[in-house]
Amino acid sequence: MQGSRFKSFIDGLITQDYILFGTVLLTFLILIILAIVLRNRLKTAVFLVLLAFGIFIIAPTYGYIELHKYLFKNKVELLSQKKLSFVEAVVVKGKITNLSKRDFSQCKIVASAYKVTSNKFKNYIYELKPFKKMSITKDNILKGETQEFKIIVEPFRYQNNYNISLEADCK
Repeated sequence: MQGSRFKSFIDGLITQDYILFGTVLLTFLILIILAIVLRNRLKTAVFLVLLAFGIFIIAPTYGYIELHKYLFKNKVELLSQKKLSFVEAVVVKGKITNLSKRDFSQCKIVASAYKVTSNKFKNYIYELKPFKKMSITKDNILKGETQEFKIIVEPFRYQNNYNISLEADCK
């Protein structure tokens, strides 16, 4: 399972991702070489080594997330949600708009259901850990195009207050 997720991640990389990762690796190597050259200045060398490892650990993750937010910008709207009485399910209708300058070959749209209480701190935690998730994929969304979708969240047995949130990851 873990190997297939890693393989699908590698298969989904685009040219800009490779440029980002290469730049981070090059920056790391330059800072390490500079620290070796300046090894007589201990404080400077230690700072450069710490900076190099900080960049090596943080920059790829943060850069990947921000790069994909910029390149594959989209807007997902919740149009309606209806809990069905005859089946343990919720029907979620929404629409996705491609705000990017490129066409999307595929978008994975995820509907997440989470508890709602009167405590705003608990609500924040509940949003981070939804109790039910369902997803669908939409293919071929052109620049500026809006497509409607429907997701059926099932089995949905929760009886108290809840909210549904939508998010999309496009490529």
